[in-house]
Amino acid sequence: MGDDIELRAFTFLDCLQPAFASFVATTSRGFLPVEGQAALFVEIAPGIAINRITDVALKGNDVKPGVLVVERAFGLLEIHSESQAEVLSAGRRILESLGRDEKDRLEPAVKSSQIITNIDPYQAVLINKTRYGDMLLGGDTLYILEVHPAAYATLAANEAEKAAPVKLIQMQPFGAFGRLYLGGTDAAIREAVAAIMAALDGVDGRSNT
Repeated sequence: MGDDIELRAFTFLDCLQPAFASFVATTSRGFLPVEGQAALFVEIAPGIAINRITDVALKGNDVKPGVLVVERAFGLLEIHSESQAEVLSAGRRILESLGRDEKDRLEPAVKSSQIITNIDPYQAVLINKTRYGDMLLGGDTLYILEVHPAAYATLAANEAEKAAPVKLIQMQPFGAFGRLYLGGTDAAIREAVAAIMAALDGVDGRSNT
């Protein structure tokens, strides 16, 4: 079924971090994940085909869908389980159904990476108006990432939380570009950014220039 489907992103998260899992649970309408579970995010085009991918994943393995986004251009699916083996098996079934290999995904392309120190309280208030995560406070250091394809924002967020005590302010892992907003001390943010870049650089895939 995969001849007409583009594999845009395919990212396995071995252990969902507490804030990341809570953010996904807050913003999704599916079966909510909890910290410590394994998860897989798959992004494809066209978006409507994500329903067929979901069917393959759920019928073959003991996994739960947390996120399902169906746009005209792109579709996003997140599945999770207590068992890494079940998530990995579901991922293999998805790839087999598409006639694709994991390396047929697009590699991440960082479109913007910004660190803003000592954020003004008024700017913090503006950002907090549209956030679903933690609160950004005046004086915090703010980090903003824009990445393509969008689903790689999830890898960035989870790896950042593994590496440093940062606050997950906002994440958008679907659409034309993914966006991630983090807050914290300057030292924590810089440590998190280093982890993000290392994780994204470690994803093999098709050229994305």
